[in-house]
Amino acid sequence: MPWLIWLLAAAALGVAEFFTLTLVFGLLAGAALVAAVVAGMGVGLLGQLVALGVAAAAGLALVRPVALRHMAQAPLTREGSDALIGKRAEVMQEVTASRGLIKVSGEEWSARALDESQVIPVGTLVDVMEIKGATAVVYPRELLP
Repeated sequence: MPWLIWLLAAAALGVAEFFTLTLVFGLLAGAALVAAVVAGMGVGLLGQLVALGVAAAAGLALVRPVALRHMAQAPLTREGSDALIGKRAEVMQEVTASRGLIKVSGEEWSARALDESQVIPVGTLVDVMEIKGATAVVYPRELLP
């Protein structure tokens, strides 16, 4: 019945991981599951502890750094207003350094020119360079390098 103790330990460690999100308790829970399988095969306590130690060391040394590296990466998809950056838009109302209106992805947005000395006329195609609040900062497509 030692496998049941290992399963209870794995469940407790899994709950701890759920609340801490450190990736440590979850890997230790996996190691406890390995020890439960070893115990279920009839291996003695020493073998169970060795299996626990090897699985925990492998998880903490090999899996955790990779998982942390993947968690630190920026998401591949942009959402909300960030998804508009880099999109092409059409000027609906003259765009200056302080005001203007563009149509991007079927929506009208207030806009201002990236180059403060520039006035972009109606009908010009522009690229959305950034979003500041509810205003798109744009630059004419024909002037891009």
